[in-house]
Amino acid sequence: MKEIVTMTPDITPIVAGNWKMNGSGNSQSMVRELVEGFDTELRQKVDMAIFPPAILLERVSNWLGDATIASGAQDCHANASGAHTGDTAAEMIVDAGGSMVLVGHSERRVDHNESNKIVATKAEAAWRAGLVAFVCIGELEAERRSGNTLDVLAEQLAGSVPDGANAANTVVAYEPVWAIGTGLVPEASDVEEAHAFIRKQLVERFGNGGATMRILYGGSVKPGNAGELMAIKNVDGALVGGASLKSEDFLGICEAYRNMT
Repeated sequence: MKEIVTMTPDITPIVAGNWKMNGSGNSQSMVRELVEGFDTELRQKVDMAIFPPAILLERVSNWLGDATIASGAQDCHANASGAHTGDTAAEMIVDAGGSMVLVGHSERRVDHNESNKIVATKAEAAWRAGLVAFVCIGELEAERRSGNTLDVLAEQLAGSVPDGANAANTVVAYEPVWAIGTGLVPEASDVEEAHAFIRKQLVERFGNGGATMRILYGGSVKPGNAGELMAIKNVDGALVGGASLKSEDFLGICEAYRNMT
């Protein structure tokens, strides 16, 4: 296990839970358990956010109340309104109580053929509505095996993160696609290399805004490996999928920060 290190100055980490298309029937109890388990000491160490399906967002936001746990949506449309059946505008997310939105998740890129340009327009839409955009990037297994991980990340960062990004309006989430939901986790050295590269790219482009922008790791994060992963330099939290569906597991990942200083 890697030694716990000091958190990056000026960056409060965040653990964000992407419920994906889950949560029907037990979402209220899940939220209640998170609110009860996210104690004052832990809140001083780490932020928490949950991204339920859009149809549950307003209810989840109401259940959270003033619990200092943020809520957001899993996607948004680039336009504020219009004939876009089945889509959700960023402004509607705000109306439902959300303050954040995921854009460019690999499942959107793969299943819905979303390009870097589309992701960037969604990030700009998020800013237009006053939301924080969580811009997701990550390589496919074939790209990793061919040694192209950093090239892919550079291309996605350049194309998906619009000009004007800063620490207040943007979070970057690195999720190697081959690690999402598979139980496979990169070596700590691979995560460290990827995050250092992302940080360098952000600083070169955005200056201090890139130096203080949060970079999350996602991909089979669990309570058992969270301590090691969250201790890696330039890892400023986690974007959690399956483990966010059990409050005990999600809180267990947040617990990785309790003894960090």
